[in-house]
Amino acid sequence: MAVNSTQVLQQIFGFNCFNTGQQQVVDTILAGRSAAAIFPTGSGKSLCYQLPATQLPHLTLVVSPLLALMQDQLAFLASKNIAAASIDSMQTREQSTVVMNGVRNGEIKILMISVERLNNERFRQFLAQVPISLLVVDEAHCISEWGHNFRPDYLKLPQYQRAFNIPQTLLLTATATTKVVADMGSKFAINEQDITLTGFYRDNLHLSVQGVSSHEKVSVLHTWLQDKAKVSGIIYVTLQQTAEQVAQQLQQQGFNAQAYHAGMKSEQRQHIQQQFMNGNIKLIVATIAFGMGIDKSDIRYVVHYDLPKSIENYAQEIGRAGRDGQVSQCLVLANQDNLNVLENFVYGDTPELPAIRYVLTQIALQTDKANQQWEVLLNSLSSDANIRILTLKTLLVYFELLKVIKPAYSYFAEYKYKFLQPQAQVLAHFDPQRQAFLQAIFNSSDSAKIWSTLNLERLAQTHPNERERALKALDYLHEKNCIELQSTQMTQVYQVNLTALQADADIDTLSQKLFQRFSKKEQSEIFRIEQLLAFFTSAQCLSKQLAEYFADYQLTQGCGNCSVCQGQVAQLPPQAVLALLTSYNFIELSEQIQQKLAAKTSATLVSRFFCGLTTPIFTKLRVRKLKGFAVLENYRFSDVKAWVEQQMSINR
Repeated sequence: MAVNSTQVLQQIFGFNCFNTGQQQVVDTILAGRSAAAIFPTGSGKSLCYQLPATQLPHLTLVVSPLLALMQDQLAFLASKNIAAASIDSMQTREQSTVVMNGVRNGEIKILMISVERLNNERFRQFLAQVPISLLVVDEAHCISEWGHNFRPDYLKLPQYQRAFNIPQTLLLTATATTKVVADMGSKFAINEQDITLTGFYRDNLHLSVQGVSSHEKVSVLHTWLQDKAKVSGIIYVTLQQTAEQVAQQLQQQGFNAQAYHAGMKSEQRQHIQQQFMNGNIKLIVATIAFGMGIDKSDIRYVVHYDLPKSIENYAQEIGRAGRDGQVSQCLVLANQDNLNVLENFVYGDTPELPAIRYVLTQIALQTDKANQQWEVLLNSLSSDANIRILTLKTLLVYFELLKVIKPAYSYFAEYKYKFLQPQAQVLAHFDPQRQAFLQAIFNSSDSAKIWSTLNLERLAQTHPNERERALKALDYLHEKNCIELQSTQMTQVYQVNLTALQADADIDTLSQKLFQRFSKKEQSEIFRIEQLLAFFTSAQCLSKQLAEYFADYQLTQGCGNCSVCQGQVAQLPPQAVLALLTSYNFIELSEQIQQKLAAKTSATLVSRFFCGLTTPIFTKLRVRKLKGFAVLENYRFSDVKAWVEQQMSINR
């Protein structure tokens, strides 16, 4: 029998009508097809899965990037008496067990998780036993390499959909260009007619860009905020240090302002966020760590004190203003002084050519020739190769695309348990056959005073090929409070195409190819920053430009409200003049870092050190206190690197 979605909307959610685009998406899901919803921030994307979830026969699994997003949505679902829960790292073992039992029993209709949760072997085993009707991918632009927030783990989601036999997918995002929309749709085989774009333009957001020199920013901001002391707002900055400084300056001028950034303790951030949500704090000065999952409808202004990272980031951040439909101001205080800092973040992510070659060589050397499988601990490899963990994950995805490796499975290398009941009492719960298997697990384990470690090799001597059964048994005992189980050392296992890595020449060719790919991505990110600058200094309507960037062509003329339409095209002050690089003493500044790096010294690493860009080897060597660290952070990385290369060739 066909479901009347409007009737369900009224009965369960208490709404009389859908927002634009919602019904089309809901009806597509209820008709049994996959769909994608590209809606502006705050326009009700979540309802597109919440309503169908109440009508679908089995579980709706929601993959969401942040805990804050989950908690807000769970609170809303609870208010509508819809059984929903999350499994996350903040929960106790007992809380997770209650949720998993509720999912198994069919009592919970919606389960929310982070994408990283799917790397957990035990969790995947649990999901494989549960019938799932719908996979929902929130912030779905993260799946696209050409999006602004690419996350390699998202690339595995189509694979998981097939592995768990999930018949339908719903993709949700607010910020996706035409290229990203096409990429998302193709990865999940969503028909073009089932992709709903409602338009990006919001007429209640009044955009303005003002060219301001760095030393004038605080006074300009102070003047602009004079009539806004009693309303809520967010000021975005690039660096944690800037957030602290600006918040302090505004406090001294009488504003109810508070800094917020990732350098603060989690409890402190949560407290500040809660104070902002309930109106006790009116103004947050924050890095981009703040905002995801902030569903406060009456934010009256968003200021970009520093340039945002990209047009997509800008769109996402201003999207937090005016969700109640009331007029809200979005101001950018623009100059080019932090342009180099923005660019340098990009350069910090590109792996060096020798690092890529090192990873490929390790695959060739470490692959078990008998089964052609390679096992790897990502954190260890990240440290050894000196490639940031997220970049390393991207590199491995690139290997997959070149058919060098193929993900087989992942597992925890170590399972530790301690008894919460006497061993004899635990065994007494089971029949003799199961008792014998459990006894074999306990006997083969490496036991310490309190904790025992599962020894799968020893168990295999008496019970070959029983790994999965042993893990399920321990999981069951964990759920029944017989033992406490801990799993550590996540190990990724890949099937390797050894013919692609037969000779050094093959490895060299692949390394070059991948280095070029990263370099191309690097240039793409730099171009994204250039696009941003061009957008802010354009003489065309800002709202129209922004909408068209996100494939919304409904606005056929200027909005009439932005600073350009008001006749104020931004004129950026000239970039601050920096001292010539030749005025710095290269030998003096680089002496300590070159000693620390020794044989690993390279022009790229010395340049990253001077620009204050962190890498795994810098963390290991604790270089922050060395002379020269971050001394050139305001200079363009490309200029610094050219100077370093020149100096190293002179002083060789």
